[in-house]
Order: sequence, then structure tokens, then C-alpha cells
Amino acid sequence: MALQATEPEVPLDTAGGAGATAAGRRDRLRFLRNPKTVTGLAILGVFVLLAVAGSWLAPHDPSARGDELLQPPSWQHPFGTTQTGQDIFSQILVGTRGVLVVGFLAAAIATVLGVIVGVTAGYLGGVGDDLLSSVSNVFLVIPGLPLIIIITSLLPDTNDLTIALVIGLTSWAWGARVLRAQTLSLRGRDYVQAARATGESTWRIIVCELLPNLTPVIASGFVGTVIFAVLAEITLAFIGVADISHWNWGTVLFWAQNNQALAQDAWWWFVPAGLCIALLGTALSLINFGIDEFVNPRLRSQGRAGRGVRMRVGFTPVVRAPRGTPVRDAPRTGTIRKDSQP
Repeated sequence: MALQATEPEVPLDTAGGAGATAAGRRDRLRFLRNPKTVTGLAILGVFVLLAVAGSWLAPHDPSARGDELLQPPSWQHPFGTTQTGQDIFSQILVGTRGVLVVGFLAAAIATVLGVIVGVTAGYLGGVGDDLLSSVSNVFLVIPGLPLIIIITSLLPDTNDLTIALVIGLTSWAWGARVLRAQTLSLRGRDYVQAARATGESTWRIIVCELLPNLTPVIASGFVGTVIFAVLAEITLAFIGVADISHWNWGTVLFWAQNNQALAQDAWWWFVPAGLCIALLGTALSLINFGIDEFVNPRLRSQGRAGRGVRMRVGFTPVVRAPRGTPVRDAPRTGTIRKDSQP
């Protein structure tokens, strides 16, 4: 028979002021220590660098035609050429800027609108909440991508700024609903009630008390909106709604599809753009997962419990009680094994 004595566990960060301070610093750096976050930020940093310096790093003019028609990847053309001799590597580099500009600008617009509508509706309540919630529900039931396609096709100019504005103005409703629900759970907290009792203004309570506690949710919604905006912008270019004379990854796929690159086994024409889309989406998803693990108490407690179990495994001493010793007289630490034979 084996019995194991249990003792209450003492958190490591309560041992003293220095330990608590060190634990606080570790908590603040947990987000940057997360492998998912580090990987996502590294991949995203590479794309940002290409977006900034892509036009200078491009070895050729992406629109210039050449004599090497539909050639596979080589040292001179790392991603091969099109059927008109254009360098695909230069098209990918130059097109990175448009993808990121549209993605981040549209996400910024949608996030600002979502914060204004969601937090205001959740905190004020009453008629204002009903009106803003009704507007959000209308935008939620309308399919987002078809609405973007219809609006963009009706506009005379479809540059990056116009596309970002259309995507941002039609993609804020989901974030607003999430922020409204979070605000409803926060407006009854003690610190909010204390701020009201001291006569703080409504906007100061929203800005100084509510928004700091909603920052992780806002950041997660921003990253998710970037992913949607990037895919929407590439879709518009791929179906020919956007300006196909302006290079981005969707434009590369548009010309590859129109010239039947797949039928000609010209895999190098569409695979690089597809890989870039997949890598950018993976980077943003990893950052989103890192934010979720950072702000989710359940995920944090599971991680700490797992680390605690791994630290304790293999360090439990085994104490054998002499034969005939009652269990109540045995040592109270470690694992007690009592021989069953007399």
C-alpha cells in the first residue's frame, strides 16, 4: 500500500519582495518570451522590411518585359519569369508594400470604429446602446466580402487607399460586438464605480479606466482584421476588381490565372505568391495566439501548472516504514510504502 502526504503549496513569488518583483518582470515579458509570438513577429518583421525596401531590393522593373519567356527559377530570376519575360521575384518584392499598407490601414480604421461603437454602446446603455447595437447587427448580417466587392466595383478609382477605406468601413461590426460585451462586464467593477462616485467624466472613465483593460481584446481584434483585410485585398486583385496595373500578390495571381500558368506547368508563377500569403497569415495567427495565451487566465494557469508538475516530477523522496509500524506513526513527508507481508 502506498500513501502520499500532501502539504499546502506556497507560491514562489510570495517568498519575498525580490521574488515578487522578479515574478512581476517575468509576467510582463511573458508575451515576448512566447515562442509563437517570437516566431510570428520575426516573420512579420521580414515582410515589413520587404515592404519598406522592396522597390530598392528588386533586381528588375516588375513591369519590364524581357527576352527570357516563361523561364523557371534561376540565379538571374530567383522566382522565374512570366510569358512576357517579367521578373516574378521583383513583382513579389514590390507588391509586398501594397498588401501590408492595405491590411494595416484597413485594420486601423475598423479597430477605431469598433472601439468607438462597442465601448460607447456597452458603457452608456439605454437608447444609445440599442441604436448602436442595431447598426452593428445590420453590418453583421451582410456578407462582408460580397459587400466589399460591390462597393469597390462601383468606385471610379480603386487604389490602395480606396480599398483600405472600403474594407475598414465594412469590417468593424464584429469587433464592436466583442468590445460591447467586454465593456458590459467591466462597467460594474468596483474601480469603475469608484471613478463614478468621485465625479469623473464619462469620457475620462472610458479612456483611463476601461480602455487599458480592453487593450488585449483590441489588439487581438486588430490582428484578426489585418488577416481579413489582406485576404480581401488579394481577392479583389485576383478577380480583377482592383487596379491590376498596381503590383501586389493578388495581381501576380491574376495574371498567372489569366495566362493559364497551371496548364503550362509554370508553377513558379503562382507558388511564390501563395507561399507569401500563407506565411503572412501564419505570422499574424501566431501573434494572435500569443496574445490569447497572454491575456487568457485559464491558459496561463494551465501553463504554470504544467511547469510546476514538471519541476516536481522525480524529486519526491521515498521513505520505507519499518515492518509493523502503523501508518499513523510513519513519517509525514514523501511517499510512504508499507510492506503488506507480516
